[in-house]
Amino acid sequence: MDRAKDFISHQFDYLIVGGGTAGLAIAARLSERPDLTIGVIEAGPAAFDEPSINIPGRYGETLGTRYDWQFETTDQPGLAGRKLPCPRGKVLGGTSALNFMAWNRGNREDYDAWRELGNVGWGWEDVLPSFQKSETFHPPDDAHQQRYHSRYLADVHGLDGPLHTTHIREYGPSHGFWHATLGNLGVDTSPDSLRGSNIGAWNMVCTLDPTTQTRSYSASAYYLPVADRPNLVVLCEAQVLEVVIERDEHGLLAATGVCVAVDQDILTVPVSKEVIVCAGTIQSPQLLELSGIGAKAVLEPAGILIKVDNPNVGENLQDHLMTATIFEVDPSLTTPDDIKANPGLREAADRQHQSSQTGPWTVLPCSIAYCPLATFLTAAEIADLHTQAQQISTQTGKPRDRILARQFAPGSRLGQVEYLFDLGNWSPYYCGDEPGKTGKKKYGTMLQMLQYPFSRGSIHLPPRGDGNGHHSSSTSTDTTTPVINPKFFLGPGEIDFTVMKKAQEFTDRICSTQPLASIVRLRVWPPPPAVEEGRENYTDRDPYEEFVRQCTVTDWHPVGTCAMGGLEGMDAGVVDERLRVYGVRGLRVADASIMPLQVSAHPQATVYMIAEKAASMILEDAGYTLGNYK
Repeated sequence: MDRAKDFISHQFDYLIVGGGTAGLAIAARLSERPDLTIGVIEAGPAAFDEPSINIPGRYGETLGTRYDWQFETTDQPGLAGRKLPCPRGKVLGGTSALNFMAWNRGNREDYDAWRELGNVGWGWEDVLPSFQKSETFHPPDDAHQQRYHSRYLADVHGLDGPLHTTHIREYGPSHGFWHATLGNLGVDTSPDSLRGSNIGAWNMVCTLDPTTQTRSYSASAYYLPVADRPNLVVLCEAQVLEVVIERDEHGLLAATGVCVAVDQDILTVPVSKEVIVCAGTIQSPQLLELSGIGAKAVLEPAGILIKVDNPNVGENLQDHLMTATIFEVDPSLTTPDDIKANPGLREAADRQHQSSQTGPWTVLPCSIAYCPLATFLTAAEIADLHTQAQQISTQTGKPRDRILARQFAPGSRLGQVEYLFDLGNWSPYYCGDEPGKTGKKKYGTMLQMLQYPFSRGSIHLPPRGDGNGHHSSSTSTDTTTPVINPKFFLGPGEIDFTVMKKAQEFTDRICSTQPLASIVRLRVWPPPPAVEEGRENYTDRDPYEEFVRQCTVTDWHPVGTCAMGGLEGMDAGVVDERLRVYGVRGLRVADASIMPLQVSAHPQATVYMIAEKAASMILEDAGYTLGNYK
């Protein structure tokens, strides 16, 4: 029997679209009940033996490969007309197989804001148990804490979840200067960034197994240990084309299965209870639109028959914005660039990791500081930003913007800008000298990441077909590439441009402060004023103006395109607080797309939290109880 026929031979209670970060976590939890049969459909392959996924220090090597959907934004007027890449995982495990393994949570206020919008059960105290349920935290010993400032509070971590999380074993040579330097600038070391406040300097906890020194992600942590469950069936390299939605005996719309393309065939897979869409912020709204759920103004030009007219599908796209400032550093330092460019060093790193699970392939970028604007702006500057933000919220009339405006209120203590320093050149716009060569310059990078953006964009199907509703996605394996338009720095997003410019100044202060300054030579990108003279794109008046416009990229943290509607329901969202899609019975979305507002954190831990909470709600709504994870 071929794999497609084997898959459809099962009678599924739940079908999960997307075997990624959230999808596999939900599948593992639902399949704890042997009386339920769970099917997972993933477009990418399984890659359990892929070194570029498993070995931590090789982060980034999978971007642009067959494991990446390789999406791209439209031309962005706010970014001087540039397109930006939008990598997403096309592999079992999804983006948790491609990301840089960062494990942190947003501030308490971030999740309380979701609850304030009317999403009952989504405040900090509500979601903390789901955060904890996902992880087994491996605490650093006393010697590690003393040497690396790897502080933690035991009561906020999980102790028996599927994912392994830990402070990394070894650090790069620049990390030893980080905490003292930030302390000299008034930024104290945090007791634990996962406690509901991320303010301060800290070391990033990472998703890796401390014993094997390999990536811990949804495929290896949630799925692989239970892959032999007879009631959990995974189909890889299969593309879901649409959710099948039909009228039930009461005349109401209900999800009855999915249409899937696999091995040149197109099949319909029925389901008895629910379809759970876990395709991510980019592809979950895409799939809803392909299934007839979305705005009339989008679906009709795309040739899709309208089943639920909801203009919020694909809207509310939010992402963290990032710039990379490059500094020349002490040439005696060994950087990641050197190892990747030098075959001898790379081979030695391979041998060391394989033989003893040590060496450069165990090192990840972990020197972090989350700073309120008051760290580097005057009270008058913050008050002006507050006024601008309040005007934006008045103009839009959106409760989400009113909440966003509060970040600029006097006394706000939120991590509004993330700073991360590591050796190596991380900029896609600065070439520098060829790394790894004698006498060539060495570089360090300071990333600045805006956490609470006002920029709001969209993800939609492009126009196609005859525009009269005669096209059905089930007639073709071409589901089209979605149109991704984040609208960075446009409209309300103009305030993001101001904050990003201001944030650059603190970068220079950090790198010119001892002891980090002892290894930093000078800033090379953006060029310092002496270099800028005579250059068309840079002026002494504002050295950061064109740099931010020309060099801002996304931090690849898209959220919000199938947001929870809260008190406003379908007028403002796509799913309710139980993650049920408005207007269709038996259909949910559970991934980063349901977030109504961005959080001040790398979103990985939040996505696992959403998955854990979703699994509990699905079983509760069906009258089941959640068993123990084995």
